[in-house]
Amino acid sequence: MSERSTERLRHVLREHWGYDDFRPHQLEAMTAVLSQQDSVVVLPTGGGKSLCYQVPAVVLDGLAVVVSPLISLMKDQVDALRESGIAAAAVNSSQPPEERRRVADDIRAGRLKLLYVAPERLCTERMLDFLTDCPVSFFAIDEAHCISAWGHDFRPEYRLLGQLRERFPNVGVHAYTATATEHVRDDIAAQLCHQNPQVIVGSFDRPNLIYRVLRRKSVFTQVCDVLDQHRDEAGIIYCISRREVDALTADLKESGYRAAAYHAGLTDVDRHRHQEAFLKEKVDIVVATVAFGMGIDKPNVRFVIHTSAPKSIENYQQETGRAGRDGLTSECWLFYGPGDFITWQKMQDDLTGVAAERMLQNLREIEQYCQAVTCRHAALVKYFGQPYEQDNCGACDACSNELELVPDALITGQKILSCVVRVQENYGADYVAQVLTGSQDQRIRENGHDKLTTYGLLKEHRKAAVREWIEQLAGQGYLMRLGDYRVLKVTPTGRQLLKGEVIPRLLQAGKAKAKTSIRTASSMTGVDVGLFDHLRKLRRQLAEARGVPPFVVFGDVTLQELARVRPANVTAFREIHGVGDHKCAEYGQTFVDAIGEYCQQPGPICDQSGDIKSTP
Repeated sequence: MSERSTERLRHVLREHWGYDDFRPHQLEAMTAVLSQQDSVVVLPTGGGKSLCYQVPAVVLDGLAVVVSPLISLMKDQVDALRESGIAAAAVNSSQPPEERRRVADDIRAGRLKLLYVAPERLCTERMLDFLTDCPVSFFAIDEAHCISAWGHDFRPEYRLLGQLRERFPNVGVHAYTATATEHVRDDIAAQLCHQNPQVIVGSFDRPNLIYRVLRRKSVFTQVCDVLDQHRDEAGIIYCISRREVDALTADLKESGYRAAAYHAGLTDVDRHRHQEAFLKEKVDIVVATVAFGMGIDKPNVRFVIHTSAPKSIENYQQETGRAGRDGLTSECWLFYGPGDFITWQKMQDDLTGVAAERMLQNLREIEQYCQAVTCRHAALVKYFGQPYEQDNCGACDACSNELELVPDALITGQKILSCVVRVQENYGADYVAQVLTGSQDQRIRENGHDKLTTYGLLKEHRKAAVREWIEQLAGQGYLMRLGDYRVLKVTPTGRQLLKGEVIPRLLQAGKAKAKTSIRTASSMTGVDVGLFDHLRKLRRQLAEARGVPPFVVFGDVTLQELARVRPANVTAFREIHGVGDHKCAEYGQTFVDAIGEYCQQPGPICDQSGDIKSTP
């Protein structure tokens, strides 16, 4: 692509969004659109996927048609585009007929640059015939993993999109998603793209996210410990069932937290009301099943908590990815128990054949992730087939020295695996733990296992501790479970452990070090916290007046820079990250006045270096 085209893209990016340059792979993805080469773009949540098609849509003549799965997501995208001075609209079932006619008139008159539509509506004969007579610049398929049965969120209606290739053979098709294995990427390309699509895959790492994985003990206490570190900040809590969602939401509300529930058992009206309350900062916390999340474009979610293990690593990557979309440091906590994996298996017991095999594989992989005591970032990145070069991520419990390890893990592991072998690999974890701790259980005596050389080898430890180590060894691949009774078998890697050729990492059961400070270099360095809160309130007021979520006005990154730089006029305000021409004209003087008024108040404020000084 020519330098002139690149500069045109950069100019539009700065004019409408207030960004000076592209994020990784954005220019590559935008170039594919301008050159009319089909593409499959996989960028992490928060990596700027939407801009990959929104910026070219402004540059190109004609109408870009964007496929989006949820009405709420369409609305947020359209609101944000309009706030940035870009003509955009959506067509969906929630609109009255006159509004849909108005959108059609705007399309015919060439007044729109982007049209958002659901796949099932786009693929009706009426809509396809209508678009045939319009100058469509390209099709952008958001959440494209939904088209693949191999993906974590398959939606049959996405399969209808395959006909776009035949109906619009000369119009580019571009697929975008945050999470897709190589198999899913190939499936997307085969079903959507014309031929030889460009496949652009960014890093799956989210360096601004801090991952912690702990055994579940008192889940309410554990959750509240996290919430108390994030007072007045937005977060999502995922539970495995509707019943758990309702119970936890009630307990949180009774304890004074601003929380709302979200699951498929609620009415459409209640779900929409709770989601809107979260987006518009009327509640801080949404407690939800996995039914919640895809329609959330909220960039300032500061934490995601799982109160049980998710059903796959892909789901975990997608759900935790809803934290820190703005690039600011955010936390991801996972509280799991060994029964979680059995629960998921029972919830999906209607699956058969290949689907059942894939489900079991997914559960084995997430179980191994939970039980591992190695870098969480490395584990996630490597799962998606990418290398991880850092020795220490500095942003997970394993790398930050938060985990207390068993000092003689090799010997402990060998004792456990030896016991599994001695009982002829015919028993489950609970039985093996009883043998190792010297239990006087009648069944052990009847089987003669109280005479084994491994009997009582770990009698100085509690049975619960030994049970945890067995789970950890299984999670790290030294043991496997087979059959309905989940009997333990030693794996080939476990045989290496018995020979002393590999060394496991085992956690001290029930213990954790005092939490250390991860990433002490906070994004709030140099920010006047009082001014930041003052601007948050102003943002909320302006958003309420316009009927849009606060983040549509400005994101937290922009407010932080405003509270750090404290521009004294509109010209300086325009230089702030995230302030484009339209928003500068719309909000510039209002924010400059608010900053000026705040800085006139007596009390401590920050100067531009971040040092505290006092006003007279």
